[in-house]
Amino acid sequence: MDAPYPSRLAAELVGTFGFFFLGFTGIAVTVDLPGALGPAGVAAGFGLGLALMIFAFGHISGGHFNPAVTLGLAAGQRFPAREVVGYWAAQLLGGLIAAAVAGAIYLEEAKQAFVSSATVSDGRTFLLEAIGTFLFLLVVSAVATDARAPWYGVLAPLAIGGYIFTAGLVIGPFTSGSFNPARSLAPAIIADNFTDVWIFVLAPLAGGVVGGVAYWLIRASSEEGGSP
Repeated sequence: MDAPYPSRLAAELVGTFGFFFLGFTGIAVTVDLPGALGPAGVAAGFGLGLALMIFAFGHISGGHFNPAVTLGLAAGQRFPAREVVGYWAAQLLGGLIAAAVAGAIYLEEAKQAFVSSATVSDGRTFLLEAIGTFLFLLVVSAVATDARAPWYGVLAPLAIGGYIFTAGLVIGPFTSGSFNPARSLAPAIIADNFTDVWIFVLAPLAGGVVGGVAYWLIRASSEEGGSP
């Protein structure tokens, strides 16, 4: 990433806004127009929305749009630790703008539906969100930071967005399929609904760190000389 730091922060802000707004709009459709869009459509809104924003801004900022990705890549020594807080601020601000704009456009019921919620216990929710984010970081680390990966570079956004679509489809019915602290915290702030938000913040961060470190260790052991 050769772009100046302010440009990268701007890309993270705008990219996060676009990613979340498309995902939130998919949720709004299920509320405003019942039956018009099923769970697969909501998962596609987030998955394809993420892929498109990475296509648009990945070459500028890396296309994180997720505090867990930023922290996980830093833990795996694929991103400068000194830049993590700035990326987090840009991602949260982009998420807040997306939640506020979508909340103003759609019904109040939709604004509340943007808030992450679970249908299982707190412990199971934490594990599902942490494991989902752990696997996500393995995919991101492989296709976005390892030139040996078959999908490295051009097709990376499709692999990353495809993972979010798949995980959102199969885990989403239990936990809303967040895997992203900003995705859960931003609408919670806008809707003033902080029920269980700590789970959706801490679990992805924990899973992201473990995933980032795990890929770094696997990469190090597979490279000649054992250095990442």
